[in-house]
This record gives sequence, C-alpha cells and structure tokens, in this order.
Amino acid sequence: ANEGLPWFLTFLAVISLSLGILNLLPIPILDGGHIVMCLAEWIKGSPVSERTLIAGQYVGLALLVSLMSLAFYNDIVRLVTS
Repeated sequence: ANEGLPWFLTFLAVISLSLGILNLLPIPILDGGHIVMCLAEWIKGSPVSERTLIAGQYVGLALLVSLMSLAFYNDIVRLVTS
C-alpha cells in the first residue's frame, strides 16, 4: 500500500502483458490457436473441417484446465508447506 500509484499502474501493465502473451499461445481455444487455424486454412487452400475445429477446441480447453489446475495445486501446496 505504501508504493503508490506508479507501482500499481506497473503491476496492471505486467498483468495485461502477461494475459496478452498467454492469449497468443497456439492453443486452439485461444486467439493464437485461431491464428494457427487460419494459417492452416491458408496453406491447405480450403477450410479445416468442423470436426477438426471442435476436436481442437476440446484439446485446448483440456490444456487450459490442466494448466489452471496445476497452478491452483502449486498455490495450495505452497500455502500448506509454508
């Protein structure tokens, strides 16, 4: 609380940048995954099948849930052991 407004704004900027970088990861459910799918359609010359898109979304969702679960688990372990 003693750091003031500049520290708070820097903290917000770091959070925003981190979320932006995370969003660009080539995981199908994120924007980076949409970019990869657009590149695949451009290279292939035709649209990717709907079945492939849906499967990719499920895989991306599973990856994100796994990542969030791991982060949550690590936080709980750190709280319990300290």
